[in-house]
Amino acid sequence: MLDSRNLLSGKRKYLGGMILLLFVFIICAAFNIIDGDNFEIARREVLLRRIGHELLLQSGDSTSRVLPVKKIAENEYQIRFENELTFQPDFLVNTTRRLLAKDPFASDYVVNVLNSSNSSVAYGYAISKNKKDDIVACIGREQPKAGYRINIKFKPTGINATTKGYILGGLPFLAFVGFIFLRSVKPRKALPEDGQNTSTITLGSVLFDAKNRKLIINRQTIDLTGTETRVLLIFALSPNETIERSRLQKEIWEDEGVIVGRSLDMFISKLRKKLELDPNINIVVIRGKGYKLEISV
Repeated sequence: MLDSRNLLSGKRKYLGGMILLLFVFIICAAFNIIDGDNFEIARREVLLRRIGHELLLQSGDSTSRVLPVKKIAENEYQIRFENELTFQPDFLVNTTRRLLAKDPFASDYVVNVLNSSNSSVAYGYAISKNKKDDIVACIGREQPKAGYRINIKFKPTGINATTKGYILGGLPFLAFVGFIFLRSVKPRKALPEDGQNTSTITLGSVLFDAKNRKLIINRQTIDLTGTETRVLLIFALSPNETIERSRLQKEIWEDEGVIVGRSLDMFISKLRKKLELDPNINIVVIRGKGYKLEISV
């Protein structure tokens, strides 16, 4: 009995450790993905500012500023300029291809050049991973000098966002599964060992065999359930003493996660019936306190 209980306890600790390690791994993975995303976003914004810088140089402007890149939507950014400029469409196409090739998640994107005055599209094109799917028109025509904003919308990769969503969204479910699983393997409180002289207890003329869950009364053997045995053992170790109701509920049902008051009354009633063959032993109610196993000498 001791070996099996130790084995179950060892398995429970092992499973608990494995679940804890899994939690740590998932949380670390989630934070690594988040950190990786943040780094890639920061790197992408630097590349976009570089595009704006080269456009200004191509326009002959080496003094005005590229304003901070603005994220206007998920996977969409806007390059803004301090002053008006002119640009060659083929130069813009080639510059975005060359610089965004350094972004591993920017293989597909759409570029729209907007007039700052009325937000109309002055020029636009689409670049794809497969060059044959590129949509580029009107190159070789210099655009007039004006205030421009360049919107670049990237095709979502779906990999990082989906993976991060699954990992973070799965944490509550994993916690619930771990809780249920540990509850299912959690051992019930064990009966005291034989070495503590509690395996067989004499209660008046009643012999209580706790290990084998039996009562022997006037040579009659009466079987006990596991819960009945646990309840009676608490009484048997403290005969003629009041046992508080809360203590019985805590020690018998707390490990199962649910304490039901009526359950205790039911088991007390069943024990009384099994003990009634000996009129000198009875479980009595101590009103407002609990119960007492009375043994008359």
